[in-house]
Amino acid sequence: MNNHCLYGARRIRKVLQSEGEVISRRRVGKLMKAEGLYCKTKRKFRVTTDSKHKLPIAPNLLDRDFTAYRPDQKYVGDITYIPTKQGWMYLVVVIDLFSRRIVGWAMGDHMRAPLVNNALLMAIWARKPGAGLLWHTDRGSQYASDSHQKILIEHKITQSMSRKGNCWDNAVSESFFHTLKTELTHHFKFKTREEAKAVIFEYIEVFYNRKRPHSANDYMSPVSYEEKLVN
Repeated sequence: MNNHCLYGARRIRKVLQSEGEVISRRRVGKLMKAEGLYCKTKRKFRVTTDSKHKLPIAPNLLDRDFTAYRPDQKYVGDITYIPTKQGWMYLVVVIDLFSRRIVGWAMGDHMRAPLVNNALLMAIWARKPGAGLLWHTDRGSQYASDSHQKILIEHKITQSMSRKGNCWDNAVSESFFHTLKTELTHHFKFKTREEAKAVIFEYIEVFYNRKRPHSANDYMSPVSYEEKLVN
């Protein structure tokens, strides 16, 4: 089982069950302990949102309803930072709430509007969502910028923003970044931004989207969940 040494007993049990193995979570826990295997620990990380601006703020239309009944109905997104010896690298993601799949992302040495625009455009070009897609983010100036608003108008996307200083309004994005850092980036010392980009690309596109069981998907990966319920 290739899980990057990330899974706890509950997730391992679910994976084994999907492969036809009947075993209790307690038994899995005992076997992990006997082999000296432990789930990677969590760390706190800082907030990168700059909401001190005078640009227009969208209402909180999502209102913490993180359910979606079809793909490309609701997207959420956010920005985080990754330390490297070259300096900070910033990661923007776009998450489809239907499957929790990362449908768009961008990485760079800044967190200005073009970076969030590139992530959203990647999702639009790859998924081709219909008119009325709900796009929820925090109140960062990047998401309120004129260039970002132009993309939303062009593609008939409805914008939603979290309330000021309320991270729970964007809990799915916060949860993904927590997972990414707990499982991956806290355990690497990247020499360059390019190295970080390569490792994070592999994590998102190869592991997270296609292999990692997600509790919101009945412990199926995002891609498997979409394939099972849509096709």
